[in-house]
Amino acid sequence: MVASTLLVPGYVDSAEVKAIAEFINQLNPDIPYSLLAFYPHHLMKDLPLTLKQEALACREVALAAGLKRVRLGNVHLLT
Repeated sequence: MVASTLLVPGYVDSAEVKAIAEFINQLNPDIPYSLLAFYPHHLMKDLPLTLKQEALACREVALAAGLKRVRLGNVHLLT
């Protein structure tokens, strides 16, 4: 099992990641958690790419919530 969250600017921020990470931690802190950078496509072309600083902040929040296996995905998209 792997949990993942798409970091959509204006929709998903560190507060939401914290809540998700705390929930996952209650289940099992060893569950891998991937934070995925957003790329504007199809019906969401008007949104920007995920900012690198926001992705790193979200990663830190997830680690602080107790998760042990947090990674950033789609890092080539981070601006």
